Amino acid sequence: MNTLFYVAVAMVAGLLMTRLTRLVKLPNVTAYLIAGVVIGPYVLKLMDADTVSSLSIITEAALGFIAFSIGDQFKKSTLVAIGKPALIITVLESAGAVVVTLAVTLLLGFDPVVCVMLAALSASTAPAATLLVVRQYKAAGPLTNMLLPVVAADDGTGLIAYSICVNVALGMINHNPFSVTNTILLPLLQIVLALAIGAGLGVLLALTHRFFRSHTNRMSFVIAMVFIALGIADRLSLSNLLMCMAMGASYVNLSNDAERVLGCIDDWTYPLFMLFFVLSGASLNVTIITKVGLIGVTYILTRFGGKFLGSWLGGTITHQPAVVKDNIGWALMPQAGVAIGMATMALQQLPLQYGQQIQTVVLAATLVYEIIGPLATKSALKRAGEIHAE
Repeated sequence: MNTLFYVAVAMVAGLLMTRLTRLVKLPNVTAYLIAGVVIGPYVLKLMDADTVSSLSIITEAALGFIAFSIGDQFKKSTLVAIGKPALIITVLESAGAVVVTLAVTLLLGFDPVVCVMLAALSASTAPAATLLVVRQYKAAGPLTNMLLPVVAADDGTGLIAYSICVNVALGMINHNPFSVTNTILLPLLQIVLALAIGAGLGVLLALTHRFFRSHTNRMSFVIAMVFIALGIADRLSLSNLLMCMAMGASYVNLSNDAERVLGCIDDWTYPLFMLFFVLSGASLNVTIITKVGLIGVTYILTRFGGKFLGSWLGGTITHQPAVVKDNIGWALMPQAGVAIGMATMALQQLPLQYGQQIQTVVLAATLVYEIIGPLATKSALKRAGEIHAE
């Protein structure tokens, strides 16, 4: 059967599952992930592992548009209003996850290399899941306004943490002396380069509005530019998430028509996001849960505990209202694409015995987080009184 048939199967499965999950008021994100697990190679086997892998271009495209859409949260007016508190909360919740995960895993006596890498992977969240929940329930208010910039930015802090920690881990494995250049400066240079190229593409995208007046043409150009950014990031081995996010941020600050164009893009990309989550569910091997053991449970608990503590502390320091500081930690629970991508990179960069253990832990944690996480996000938004559509 051809690729388009399997794309159709994934979409239909996702849509049908929402009819079932609606009965118990679960978010659509959770429905899509469950649908993927059910039709995937480890349950009903309607799609085998090779088929899921062959559709990876859909995952890459979806992540690009997710990052581009999150760039909308970096409008100058929004940053002026909440910029400093959002930055402080982002740094503290990311650092909280890293520090708590590293400290507890080391105290429990796990391999220091694995501890360092899991700590680095704990920083990122899943902006796609959060964004879809916010859109589904038309959430709006102080918590939502703070949440979206934080989940957008902490993938940046997560990538920074990973870039530094993987070099630390390699140094520990190879017994190499610590090098500031290789461990810190080169990873930071790659991050700055991704942001700079993305910002430049955003400027170019805004300039095209002088030549293309209709919304359909402008939307088409946005789609083309996201694909171009993904290609450049892949070619230069840079972060496609950071590049697309920077492009979106640059674009919304330079184009007066950006909001209307992004509205059109949102309608076009929703089926793409649905496919992303169904395929993510299909790629999750539910049989690995029994192999994770204590270190997997520890990672799940310490990552969430560190994020909750760090975000609460950041909210307290920046004098946020109770609806923000008491609920934002719950909404930071989801973790998926970025963490899975970094775990895959760890498998490629580290010796096999380390890479496999790290990937197994992260995939098992992702299965838990991506089913429970959207529910926690919805619950946090509901407690804050910011859900406006069921």
